[in-house]
Amino acid sequence: MRVLGIESSCDETAAAVVEDGWRIRASIVASQIPIHRKFGGVVPELASREHLKRIAPVVDEALRQAGVNLEEVDAIAVTQGPGLIGSLLVGLVYGKAMALSLEKPFIGINHLEGHIHSVLLQNRMDRANDASIPAAGFPNVTLVVSGGHTCLYFVECTAEESDTPSQFSYKLLGQTRDDAAGEAFDKVAKLLALGYPGGPVIDRLARYGDSRRVELGRIRMKGNPFDFSFSGLKTAVLYRVRGTDLQAEADERRAWQNGTNQKINPEELRAHCSPATLDLLAGFQQAVVTDLVERTLGAARARQVNSIFVAGGVACNSALRDHFREAANLSGFKVFFPSPKLSTDNAAMIASAAYFRLRAGERDGATLTAHASFPLGV
Repeated sequence: MRVLGIESSCDETAAAVVEDGWRIRASIVASQIPIHRKFGGVVPELASREHLKRIAPVVDEALRQAGVNLEEVDAIAVTQGPGLIGSLLVGLVYGKAMALSLEKPFIGINHLEGHIHSVLLQNRMDRANDASIPAAGFPNVTLVVSGGHTCLYFVECTAEESDTPSQFSYKLLGQTRDDAAGEAFDKVAKLLALGYPGGPVIDRLARYGDSRRVELGRIRMKGNPFDFSFSGLKTAVLYRVRGTDLQAEADERRAWQNGTNQKINPEELRAHCSPATLDLLAGFQQAVVTDLVERTLGAARARQVNSIFVAGGVACNSALRDHFREAANLSGFKVFFPSPKLSTDNAAMIASAAYFRLRAGERDGATLTAHASFPLGV
């Protein structure tokens, strides 16, 4: 079964052709980062306009690279939500129009379910090349962590065959009460004039700092122990910067960036950062990573599972991957990540998630619409 997936929930216009749920025939992602960088974040109106410009050529390129035409596609899947409503509607309406005109099966997929399936997709590709790699297990606890989401899920599935997952179920265990982890990275990067998106640049620069020199404290929560909160951590960074030499340094860095039209590479940026700034970044990143890992491991223990999935854009963070692997090895858990390309928003994960729903007989029709808020599970 060849599924054409379309993803347009935020600022990436993506299309992919995936065969039988795991063979990626083509995956195209058109990023809008250069457009939104000067604003320090995604501007919804600009994002939807860019999707309108790019959706047709991105889909065409995915089909070309896959070596198929629309008539040879078996089904079309789109992201239904959550996300920016204007952006979502571009991909959803485009995919719906194609499906209806060609009389192809059509289905909407939750963006968060797509991220969970990115781990399974990666694992099946890896195991096709190396049979010694363990299969991603179920049930599991999955952390979805990105610029818009920080959620913990208990994921179960039935299997028609020993190695072929079938129907999936999701139970929400916890979520952020304020900022998502990726959002906190972006806001700290903006405060310190480090550019956008903030996650990748903080990940690079934090390697040159010493987190032991900056203690931001532990994140303490009342109520659900598997909920997250990063607003206080972001505010703690603000208080360490405001009215200090770090603020003056950030102002100088901002003026330097505004004075150049060229893309700034990380080494240039590092040269404009003092040791104190690098230590602060290391301490901030360490605090975020520690909280993500500890709450996820706590949920895995509570649910008595030994498999952990980590998905979403922040799953690219090298410190998060290292910390998870170390903690999982010590605790006896197996942790699974998608590749960086499948961690960030992409359409292959949408097509992969759709395959299992389509195979179970699920379909959507002309009334399908987008939802900015679209919870997954219960």
